[in-house]
Amino acid sequence: MENNKNKKPLRSASWFGSNDKNGFMYRSWMKNQGIPDHHFQGKPVIGICNTWSELTPCNGHFRELAQRVKNGIREAGGIPVEFPVFSNGESNLRPSAMLTRNLASMDVEEAIRGNPIDGVVLLVGCDKTTPALLMGAASCDLPTILVTGGPMLNGKHKGKDVGSGTLVWQMHEQYQAGEITLDQFMNAEGDMSRSTGTCNTMGTASTLACLAETLGTSLPHNAAIPAVDSRRNVLAHMSGMRIVDMVHEDLVLSKILTKDAFINAIKANAAIGGSTNAVIHLKAIAGRIGVELSLDDWTEGYQVPTLVNLAPSGEYLMEDFYYAGGLPAVLKILGDNNSINKETLTANGKTLWQNVSNAPCYNDDVIKPFDEPLIEQGGIRVLRGNLAPRGAVIKTSAATPELMQHRGRAVVFKSFDDYKARINDDSLDIDETCVMVLQNCGPKGYPGMAEVGNMGLPPKLLKKGVKDMVRISDARMSGTAFGTVILHVAPEAKALGPLAAVQDGDMISLDSFAGTLELEISEQELSQRLDKIAQATPQIIETGYLSLFKQHVLQADEGCDFDFLLGCRGAAVPAHSH
Repeated sequence: MENNKNKKPLRSASWFGSNDKNGFMYRSWMKNQGIPDHHFQGKPVIGICNTWSELTPCNGHFRELAQRVKNGIREAGGIPVEFPVFSNGESNLRPSAMLTRNLASMDVEEAIRGNPIDGVVLLVGCDKTTPALLMGAASCDLPTILVTGGPMLNGKHKGKDVGSGTLVWQMHEQYQAGEITLDQFMNAEGDMSRSTGTCNTMGTASTLACLAETLGTSLPHNAAIPAVDSRRNVLAHMSGMRIVDMVHEDLVLSKILTKDAFINAIKANAAIGGSTNAVIHLKAIAGRIGVELSLDDWTEGYQVPTLVNLAPSGEYLMEDFYYAGGLPAVLKILGDNNSINKETLTANGKTLWQNVSNAPCYNDDVIKPFDEPLIEQGGIRVLRGNLAPRGAVIKTSAATPELMQHRGRAVVFKSFDDYKARINDDSLDIDETCVMVLQNCGPKGYPGMAEVGNMGLPPKLLKKGVKDMVRISDARMSGTAFGTVILHVAPEAKALGPLAAVQDGDMISLDSFAGTLELEISEQELSQRLDKIAQATPQIIETGYLSLFKQHVLQADEGCDFDFLLGCRGAAVPAHSH
């Protein structure tokens, strides 16, 4: 550990460093845990922000992971203090973990700012825990390092590798099409999730882990080491050691989370075939640290090829990705082809390129060469037009190429309940050329913008062999899902965006290559329809957190953060409690 007499004074000294009444109380209460007196004599206090919860199965192993981090902190001369924060797990939380992402970030921010913490380790895993903790920490801007719980082992079904999440969508469509029985569908349930950890596909959890590493907020290889691999524990230990030095170096988040770092993350998202959810989360994190990031910045990644042959865009799973070289191998390829900024700073004090310039690739079928990619233009495509004046997105690497340019008749579902009530009806007037439209599932409409945008196709069409259709909504979809699905239409229908005015039979034109999405009605007709909807919309009074959410949540193109949370508020020491 670096010994520098000119080190910045420790923030925790404002609690523990005085010999007055307040210092007496703070030290005395902490000593009831058996902490010796010399631990309060100038050692950095490191908070371990833990999202462990048995209701968040992806993070169920974090008690052990936290202990590994503590061992590293102690070895480096720091004092570990573990504390819980809201764990918004995707798999169980209703109506959507996205509803509580901002709430979790507020928990994190105030826990960090209000306690005697000099630096913080973020233990993250399940989808929303990564952006929530980064958002909260960014608002405080202390030295921060992120440790992901890692992906679960490859699923195994009938002797073949299967991906968590992706298997559900695939087999449910097979069941709806009559290709497998209910027993066959249910028997696969235990085959998908064989160990602790996050989804083993390039879903949102794995995507955000990769982007956090690209941003520089973690040590190299953090994203892909499997949860049960012993090297995951080693990384946690080394991260605990590193955060102590980060405190002494005053290496705060704002020195790492720069505009160039976010552009690198956008390009990396294309290379890995990452989730559309990254669009919202990166914007929200950038908004907290004070970096101007817009939906148009995603054009930086559109031309970047998808290199990682991983479900749902490709064939392999996260375990294979790690064995093939993991994210450093991908960043090395991008750097060799001048597709990233090499000079961005990372948590270990080195530049991104210093970390990955010698990274090997061990399997070029899992991580493809730059000139032989899985998909030539694999980035998130931003769409605009009179149906999405503030933008919508499509994951090109998971879409059907033949549907990327399409014109079809709209079949409209007013809500997700309406969709569920009608989709199995054989009398539904729909064929494979139609465009499925789902309304009122955005941030305010669902509420919480649930992952329902990848609407399952009508069983009567699945039985005909139809595998994909154009689907449009103001909702999100799981990063484990696939298809020609247009998401995050902004403004949303509930906010009287043009999506609210779409009616059965309207013609919709999609041109992903040109980046356009058009509803083929006149501006006058569109305006008249929206006026009629506004007049007929009843005013509903909400209470509790739901009221706060609906009043203050921003639209998808703005990151769905709360308007009053934008900006970095820092970590000035608050007034004494006594």
